[in-house]
Amino acid sequence: MHYDVVVIGAGIQGAGVAQAAAAAGYSVLVLEQQAIAAGTSSKSSKLIHGGLRYLESAQFGLVRESLRERALLLKLAPDLVKLQPLHIPIYQDSKRSPLTIRAGLSMYSVLAGLSNTAHFRSLPQSEWDTLTGLKQDGLREVFRYYEAQTDDAALTAAVLRSALSLGAEALIPARFIAAEVQGTQVHIDYHYQGQEHAVTASVLMNCSGPWALDVLARIFPAHTLPAVELVQGSHLLLPPLLQQYFYLEAPQDKRAVFVLPWKQQLLIGTTETIHHGPPEGARCLDSEKAYLLATLKHYFPALDLSGVPVSGFAGLRVLPRSEKSAFFRPREVLLDVDNAECPRVLSLMGGKLTTYRPTAQMALDRVRAALPERQARGDTAQLPLYPE
Repeated sequence: MHYDVVVIGAGIQGAGVAQAAAAAGYSVLVLEQQAIAAGTSSKSSKLIHGGLRYLESAQFGLVRESLRERALLLKLAPDLVKLQPLHIPIYQDSKRSPLTIRAGLSMYSVLAGLSNTAHFRSLPQSEWDTLTGLKQDGLREVFRYYEAQTDDAALTAAVLRSALSLGAEALIPARFIAAEVQGTQVHIDYHYQGQEHAVTASVLMNCSGPWALDVLARIFPAHTLPAVELVQGSHLLLPPLLQQYFYLEAPQDKRAVFVLPWKQQLLIGTTETIHHGPPEGARCLDSEKAYLLATLKHYFPALDLSGVPVSGFAGLRVLPRSEKSAFFRPREVLLDVDNAECPRVLSLMGGKLTTYRPTAQMALDRVRAALPERQARGDTAQLPLYPE
C-alpha cells in the first residue's frame, strides 16, 4: 500500500499534520503507538493562549500568530475552546511593576488586532475582595484579561477526527519499527494487531514529540538533528479550592505559574525542569510539587492544604539546547528535513498547542516538492471541530 504522507504520532502536532495533508488532498496514514494525545498533548496547561509571557523574551511573531489562532479556534471549536478571565495580581515585591504589566497587556491587545477577546482592565480596589482568598497585604494592582481554556486531549481527538473525515486513516495502537528512504519513496515497517506490516510513502512525517530522536534513529539513511533538550513541565491537580483564574509570579524565581479551575478540580502549573532519560519516565517530581504548592500558599495563605489530595502529571517540551534558562529559549517549532531540495523525511519537534494549525501547514509546505499534485478537499481555517 502506498500513501502520499505517513505521520508518526497522534499528538496535537501529528493530528494537525494529518488534517492539513488530508485537507490538501493527500492520502494519509497515521501510526500511533499508544493512544491519541497519550504524551504531552494531554499534559499541558489546558490553555489556548497567546503567550503573554513570551513578550518578555521578544517573541512577538509567536505571540501574534498564537493570538490569531486563539481567535480562530474560538470560532471553529466553540464547544472545546472557551474564553476565561485571568487575574494578574501585582504586589510591592513583584518583579514586574503595574506599569510593566499594563504595557505588556496593551501590546498583547494590539497584537490581537484590538479584538474584543483582547480587552483588559485594572480592577478597582473595591473589587479585590471578590477574588476569594487572594492575599491583600502589599497588593498594588490587579489586572483582568482573557485567555481560552480547552481539554487538550479532546481537542487533539477532534482534529484527528477532522482528518479522518477528509479521508485520512489511523492505526492505533501501531508501533513504528523502521523506515528507509529508497529513491522517491520511503519504505515503512510497523507492528499492528500482532503482525508486522509494510507500506510506502512519498513523505514520512515524524511527529512523535519527545520520542522524535528515538524514531529518527530508526530511519535510514541516518542524519543528525540540531541539539535539543527535553524540558519537563509539571502540573498539580487539587480539589476545587478556588473558583477564579490566576496568572501568578512564583515567589521563588519570578516565573509564571497558572492557577486555573479545570473539570471540577484546581490545576496549578507549570515548571521547567531538564528531563534526563526516556520520555516515558517523565513524572512530577517532589521538588516541583513543593514549588507549585508553595506558590499557591504564598498567594492564598488562608488555604488549608493539610490532608488535601494532590496528584501530578508531567509533559515534555522539546526545546533547542542552550545555556539559557528554559524560560528564555524560543518556542518556535523545530523542523528538520533529510534533504532541503526534495525532503522525504521531516521531523517536527516542539511547537505549541495553540499554534498546531499553522505549524502543520508550515511542515506540509516544507515537503511539498516531494508530493504529487492533488485536488484540495478543504481549508483547515474553515473546518469546524466538534467534541466526540
